Formats: sequence, C-alpha cells, structure tokens
Amino acid sequence: MDPENEKSTADVLGNNEQGPLSPSKATSITALDDLAEPKEQDVSSSAGAVQVEAPKYSVFTKNEKWFLVFLGTPSLIFYIDDDSPLTANIYLPAIPVLAVDFNKSLELINLTITTYMIFQAIAPMFWAPFADRYGRRIVFILCMGTLCASCIGLALVPTNAYWLLLFLRCFQAAGSASTVALSAGLIIDIALPSERGTFLGIYSIGPMVGPCIGPIIGGGLSGSLGWRSIFWFLCIFAGGVLVIIVLMLPETLRSLVGDGSIPPPRISRPIIPFGKHPISPHVKLPPRKSLENPLKLFLNPDVLLILIFNSVLYAVFYGVTTTISLLFPKDYPFLTQTDIGLCFIAVGAGAIPGSWMTGRLLDRDFKIFEKKYKEKMAKMAPEASEEGSNLNHEARLDVEFPLERARLRMTPINLGIFVACVIGYGWSLEANVHIAVPLVLTFIIGLSGIGIFNSHQNLIMDLFPGHGSSITAANNLFRCAAGAALVAVEELILDALHPGWTFVLFGGICVLFYPLSYCEMRYGPRFRAARQRKAESVGKSH
Repeated sequence: MDPENEKSTADVLGNNEQGPLSPSKATSITALDDLAEPKEQDVSSSAGAVQVEAPKYSVFTKNEKWFLVFLGTPSLIFYIDDDSPLTANIYLPAIPVLAVDFNKSLELINLTITTYMIFQAIAPMFWAPFADRYGRRIVFILCMGTLCASCIGLALVPTNAYWLLLFLRCFQAAGSASTVALSAGLIIDIALPSERGTFLGIYSIGPMVGPCIGPIIGGGLSGSLGWRSIFWFLCIFAGGVLVIIVLMLPETLRSLVGDGSIPPPRISRPIIPFGKHPISPHVKLPPRKSLENPLKLFLNPDVLLILIFNSVLYAVFYGVTTTISLLFPKDYPFLTQTDIGLCFIAVGAGAIPGSWMTGRLLDRDFKIFEKKYKEKMAKMAPEASEEGSNLNHEARLDVEFPLERARLRMTPINLGIFVACVIGYGWSLEANVHIAVPLVLTFIIGLSGIGIFNSHQNLIMDLFPGHGSSITAANNLFRCAAGAALVAVEELILDALHPGWTFVLFGGICVLFYPLSYCEMRYGPRFRAARQRKAESVGKSH
C-alpha cells in the first residue's frame, strides 16, 4: 500500500505543537499533518467495520517528489558538507595567485576564507525564518540571485580593492550556504516521516560532490584561464540553477499550499506549471507561521542534546578531512598538489553511498517501529477499529511513539565504526604506512559519519516540521562553529601530541559525548510531551 494512503503514525509526526494523546485514543494515530478534515466515510461490508479514507499528506506523486528533490540538489552542490562548499573548495588552489595579484600576504588572503566560514554559519539563520514564513521558492531565488551577483562582482573586482574582495566573499557565502536549509524544508513539506530518510539521503549526496570536484576544477581553471575564471564558472553554474528554479520549482510550504493542491500567491508560482493537481475540498491550510527568531529553538533541551552531540562528531569529521592537506605532504612527499586534491575523493566516495544506505535504513526502521506501535495500540484499545467516526484529524504528535529510538537506533553501531577508524587513521599516519590505509579509513569515516549526521538531521526535522528550514539552519550553525573551533586549534594539538594520540583524543571526545544522544533516545518523549503541554496552555490562554 502507498505509505501516503496508510493511516499510520508516520502521518502523526507532522506537527509537534499540539497536545499529547493517550493510548485510549489510539485512533488519533491516523491524524495527518496540517490537515483538519476527513474525507467521506467508506463502509466496508466485508470487514463489517467503518473505515475512513484519510486524505493524502501530499498530492505530489512519488516521481514528482523525486523530481523536486533532484531539482534542489544542484543548488546544494554550492554547499558542500557545511564547511566545504564548492564556492570554498574551488577557491583554494587560487590563493597563492591572489596573494601575488592583490599584493597581500597569504594570511590576509586566508582571511577571506575565515570570513566566508563565519557568514556561511550565520546566513542560514537569517534566510530560514523567511522560508518558513513566506515560502521556499522565493527564498531559493533570492539566495541563488545573491550568489550570482556576488560571483560577477568577484570576477570583476580590481586588484587594488582587497576590502571589496573580502566584502563580496561574505555575500557569496550568504547566497550559497542557505540552500541546505531550504532543501531540507522542501523535503519536510512533501514527504512523510516514513519516507524522509531516503529523500534526505539523496539530498545529502549533492553536497558530497563538491569536495571531489572543487579543488580539481579550481586548479584547472586558475592554472589555465586565471583566478577570475573560477568566479565566472560559479556565476554560470549558479545562473543555470537559478533559471531552472524560476521556471520549474513549485511552492511547497504547507501554510501556503497545504498538501500541494492549493495555488500559492501568483508571485510564488513557477513559469512552467508543475503537474496538474485538482484542489481538494477537504484541505484546510494550517496557520501561517509568524516570523520567529530561530535562536529560540535552542531553548528546547532535546534540540540542544542533538545539536551538541552532532556538532562534536562533525568537528572531528572535519578535523580528519583538513589533515589530509596538512599531514599527507609530510608523510608522502611524493604527492603533488593535484594528488593531494584527489585524496579528498575518498571521504566523499564514502559519504555518497553512506547517505543513500542510511536513508533506506532509516525508513525501514521507522516502518518497523510504526508497525509494532500500531499493534500495541490495537491491543490496548481494540474497540478503536469500530469507532471510525471518532478519528482525530488534527495535526498532533503522539508522544508515546518511540520516534527517537526509530531514528537513533543505528547511532551506536555507526559511532563505534567511526571512532575506531578515526583512531586508526591517526596511527596509520603516525606509522607512515602505505597511503592506501589512511585513504581506506577516510572512506569508512565518510560512510559511518554521514550515517550519524543524517540520523540526527532526520530526528530534528521530525521534531519541528513546521520549522524545517530554521531547525536545519540551527544545526548548521552549531556544526560550522564546532568545525571552525577545532580547525583553529588542530595544528597546536598535532604539534603537541602527534597524529596518533591526537586522533585518540578526538575519538575519546566522541565517546565522551555519546551520552547526550543516548539521553535524547531515552528521554526525548518526555521533552516532546512537555513542549506539547506548554503549547496547549499557551493556546488556551489565547
């Protein structure tokens, strides 16, 4: 059966802002996100029971959903694994040339990378609330337009205006970095929790392409056509993505289009109509979100547990990748700069299949837990099958559904593999073994690391579906900050401890912070219940 037509707990997880449901109201697990009215009842004579055909979560077909996910993927190539976007990777080979042309030290040219990383961390926190309030499409267009304009400016910047280079790099980061939050919000709009894992896995593959191709493209362009050609290339690429978005990307924000059948405001409609879907008479738009400060999300303890643990592991992951350019030239002096750039492919090559496999496994686990939960509720309230007229179609999240366990069940396994390979990576460089050993270990680090990141990303998206872009931007802020902090002190630690014990330290830190993820898995439902009670009390007071 199509998961969109099943009356399942997957549908329940569409909104966390309503009150908790008791087991006696087991029929409430058929509720659909953001939908308030059931369709006509269908009496089945063979079963002798009254059944209700629940409306679909989204009118988009499976193929249309895949198309939308792939439509957003090219823009994600500009945003590579949070701290390594194509717009940053492609820029690195040109740094020595820029230092000569601008007559500045390497430290000052490197400052353009530091400022880029800072704005890359904070820019999504600005764009995401607008995407959750006014729609994905218009913010996508604004972000890609900002990226195009900044690339043109960088391609034309005079070499006596270093300040302008610095300024335009900030705008470039603001345009490119926000696409990851927008695409995550789009997935929440169109996909049930039981299928988000696979979509998020494919969505994560796009950002993995950059580390593989960025330095290669940048080196080739800078060496043959000059450093300005890098920005013209980015401008043309971003411009092509922008044209596709303007022509074809439909609005998906549920407070504007519901399940996708309600036409959005004219300014939010694509030039080429996307599919033909009749307007459902039973669709009721959820209330429009106010323009909220995404920093308020940090006040939720379950959010902090997830983000802190995730950011620590990401910092270690990023610490591994940065040492490829630091340690490989020392241990393997026969490598050229091009060879070192090719070594980064191992991490991306591991993360790409890891994204897909994790998505499939997350969806499988969700459906297993969903089936067990439905059976448990049926045993506790067998009369529910005969009370179809009492179905609750409000957008509610049943706090007794083990959402956290369904999403984080694989984390201990992935963490064990991740930590073992991180430690092995350090000692392989310490012992100066054959280069194949650290490369294979970085492949596995990418494979297991992306499994952890995607599991936690899925969970926070399920917890706050109404703020899909904002919660993803919050995750990005934590990860970028942690990654930048570790990189800032990594060389000092390497000088003091050498690679072997440095990565033992990093692996130990990951294990030390695992209890945060365990606490989220164990006590997450309590945090959800408290949040729902608070939302109910606020609603009654108004």
